[in-house]
Amino acid sequence: MLKNTITGILILSCSGCVLLEKKDPIPVIDPADAEVPVLLMPTATAISAAECAGDMELPVELSRKFTAVSDPELLAQSIGDANEGKLCQGQVYVAKQNTQVMLFRGWNASNPASEFGEWWALKSPRGQIAQYRSDYQICYQWSPLDKMTLCSLKAGAKVVIGTGQSATCSSYLDYPSSAKKQVYLVNANADLFDCSSYNAEFNWTPIISN
Repeated sequence: MLKNTITGILILSCSGCVLLEKKDPIPVIDPADAEVPVLLMPTATAISAAECAGDMELPVELSRKFTAVSDPELLAQSIGDANEGKLCQGQVYVAKQNTQVMLFRGWNASNPASEFGEWWALKSPRGQIAQYRSDYQICYQWSPLDKMTLCSLKAGAKVVIGTGQSATCSSYLDYPSSAKKQVYLVNANADLFDCSSYNAEFNWTPIISN
């Protein structure tokens, strides 16, 4: 699943076209965006899309940095059944040239090999750890989240971006599906560069009773 500092966020979206009697003004298009039109391909879901939390639209700042493509096999790898984790719904994208996309991953310091795993976030981990686990369906037995790595995504890299599937961690802990966008990246070692790693530290916040 996924993972403090830095800014630069990202994601993508696209809308269907509607014919209007009155034409809208023609927008100015960045040459980098004119190479390939961003059209959403059909998405795959483990269950009905209506049962997945959130939507498939990317933030505006990210939508211009990706091109939607079709890769049913890669998409299927990222989709999980209910209570299994992974994605509930997703879309395959390719990172455009001349853009900067930052990805974040929280991982397990006792397992160095987990630094470049398959699951990443588009935002830096913040706030309560328990809430972060719930947002990204990260069971306690999967990772203590005591390390974070921040990397840039290479142009041409193929990823799946979608919302999280529900996960069952134990007989007393379940995470529901989440609207938070996650990134599935199969070849993290090859598709990421300029990485920085960070240690988690204790930071206790007083509990205010109402």
